[in-house]
Amino acid sequence: MEFCNKKDLSERDICTKFITPALSQAGWDHQHQIREEVNVTNGRVLVKGNSVSRAKPRRADYILYYKPNIPLAVIEAKDNNHIVGAGMQQALDYARMLDVPFVYSSNGDAFLEHDMTGNSALMEQEFPLHRFPSPADLWTRYRRWKGIDDEKERIITRDYYIDDLRKAPRYYQLNAINRTIEAIADGQDRVLLVMATGTGKTYTAFQIIWRLWKAGVRKRILFLADRNILVDQTLTNDFKPFGSAMTKIRNRQVDKSYEIYLSLYQAITGNEEERNIYRQFSPDFFDLVVVDECHRGSAADDAAWREILDYFRSATHIGMTATPKETKYVSNVHYFGEPVYVYSLRQGIEDGFLAPYRVYRIDMDKDLQGWRPTKGQLDKYGMEIEDRVYNQKDFDRSLVLERRTELVARKVSDFLKSTGRFDKTIVFCENIDHAERMRQYLVNENPDLVRENGRYIVRITGDSPEGKAELDNFIMPDSKYPVIATTSKLMGTGVDAQTCKLIVIDKRIESMSEFKQIIGRGTRINEDYNKFFFTIMDFRKVSELFADPAFDGEPLDGSQYDPTPTDPRPTPDADPKPSGGIRYVVNDVPVMVVAERVQYYGADGRLITESLEDYTKKNVTRQYATLTAFLNSWTKAEQKTAILEELEEQGVLLDALAEQVGKGYDPFDLICHVVFGQLPVSRRDRAAKVRKADYFTKYGEQARRVLEALLSKYSDGGIAGIESMEVLRVDPFTTFGTPLEIVNTIFGGSANYLTAIRRLEQCLYTAEC
Repeated sequence: MEFCNKKDLSERDICTKFITPALSQAGWDHQHQIREEVNVTNGRVLVKGNSVSRAKPRRADYILYYKPNIPLAVIEAKDNNHIVGAGMQQALDYARMLDVPFVYSSNGDAFLEHDMTGNSALMEQEFPLHRFPSPADLWTRYRRWKGIDDEKERIITRDYYIDDLRKAPRYYQLNAINRTIEAIADGQDRVLLVMATGTGKTYTAFQIIWRLWKAGVRKRILFLADRNILVDQTLTNDFKPFGSAMTKIRNRQVDKSYEIYLSLYQAITGNEEERNIYRQFSPDFFDLVVVDECHRGSAADDAAWREILDYFRSATHIGMTATPKETKYVSNVHYFGEPVYVYSLRQGIEDGFLAPYRVYRIDMDKDLQGWRPTKGQLDKYGMEIEDRVYNQKDFDRSLVLERRTELVARKVSDFLKSTGRFDKTIVFCENIDHAERMRQYLVNENPDLVRENGRYIVRITGDSPEGKAELDNFIMPDSKYPVIATTSKLMGTGVDAQTCKLIVIDKRIESMSEFKQIIGRGTRINEDYNKFFFTIMDFRKVSELFADPAFDGEPLDGSQYDPTPTDPRPTPDADPKPSGGIRYVVNDVPVMVVAERVQYYGADGRLITESLEDYTKKNVTRQYATLTAFLNSWTKAEQKTAILEELEEQGVLLDALAEQVGKGYDPFDLICHVVFGQLPVSRRDRAAKVRKADYFTKYGEQARRVLEALLSKYSDGGIAGIESMEVLRVDPFTTFGTPLEIVNTIFGGSANYLTAIRRLEQCLYTAEC
């Protein structure tokens, strides 16, 4: 029995009354195989000045699973005023994200199927509701597509670990887990996963190991990292469910009674043969070796990690990295093969799982022009300075300009004073000596907070046990101190600094891998501590690397890798100095800032390099080609803020534009002025125009007072302040009564109140009052 016309039903009604019953009839278990209205992403973080909002998350109407770890299909529903296939393109987007081959669209009349396996006679076909395939049907087709036999099925269908909080992998983590499990089930013994920093590589590694271990196909596993903090974090956090089956190799002691081994690779290797304790294990002891941050060693033929990998060559090797290294001398791809899955920083930011960033680029005169000493000039310590032109490549390596370091410290401190002096900050310096000098100058710029707590600013470098002891405190979100850490290399990778809001770069970076790793220190989101985005202060023109296609493009294919014995391999130097170890220190050369520029992260996943005005014009005219089109849309919109929110989701930076053009202007005027060349009118002038008109005379005294207060809110803060009913909960509106009393008693109901708001907006933006 139909209670109403199908055309009158909402999309949710279509799901409840037609699609869900069809799935149940086909044998799908609603409790374990069907998920509805699934947020696939979190919604991109939209930065507005120092505040944030989120774009709408991408939400799939239905995801169908064979088991919780194996998604098979996506269904996109539309109401019955749409055709059957109206949701197909949206569903295809979700299917590509979720790595599923079967895609459906429905309006409640029938289903349209898109089969991405290539095994159907027709790629797309329509069929009635009662003909929807059963779980067994789709699983059979899935197995055929993937080439899954009974033995592979035993491995692939093993469940992932679910903790007491019911934490499940995000869609990209599940893709990475499943792709890896499938590759190993297919006999692949070298596997590479590329996942941006902050996307949960270690958690993904745990789930891969858990499923292989529980399936009994990999029984002894070695997890390798090159930083002690990485091993300890893994042991106590993500790998904790392994419990008594797991151990960390300590004090160069080997106990062969465990199944899961975590180790710092330095703990099992050494220059002397007796220190290579990994040889106490037989070469076939481990059947799985997982290398975390594999760009830092295993990619090089003569690296210490490669000795271990070569020794356990019969094991399956999984390499995990955010930054695969591809040079003439080093290649992840050459060793591990093409990545089985890639999840990039750009995609993570787009999905709302990673934090966007803005860049403050600061150029100084001596960096741009260079500096040359006078003949016979002595440095601070009485050494005669070699007569040549010194430039940015030399600063803090062969030549120290102390006034330059002081200026950097002042600019960093001024920035924090304007945003938040307890925002966790990492300052990357050229070397340990530079990190110590930077610490000193930062202390002198912030004596009040250093007096409160001497750990406000610390140097965390490899040579300082006191500094390294503060590393855990720095990365713990609930630890107030230290706030500012100066470093050289130690904090450049593998440090899970969830609440880091400011990254300062005052070192030259010529390695894309190192640049990505440094940027990765800020990409984590921590909503509990209000960390949604971060800022990069660039004093060395390093942010130019954002424009390099290698920054967030497709991984290289390894074709660069061609080492020859005669080629000299570049060797890293943690504290580079000129020949002879001389470093001149000059304390009386003035240094000035000659240019400052703010660059924002665009909706296309790239740093905006053009002017903000040109960028705004390009983004707005995609939707509103003419001023007339924009004015028509604005006038007709019941909620002006809806238009502004849509433009912001498309990348228009209204708050940044207001900073540049003027904070006294409404977003409407900013757009009309910047995009369409109209003379802007300030909010104050628009409000004054309304007060001079006879708009208020149409209302009683109480209603006039409410509307006048709303107009003042508009004059102070913009259109959002009058369109939200929440404004009625704050002063001065609370003097008129509760929001319900204002709407019903003073205006005679919500319809009359909303009409008054619409008329107020009409008077603000048009000549009609």
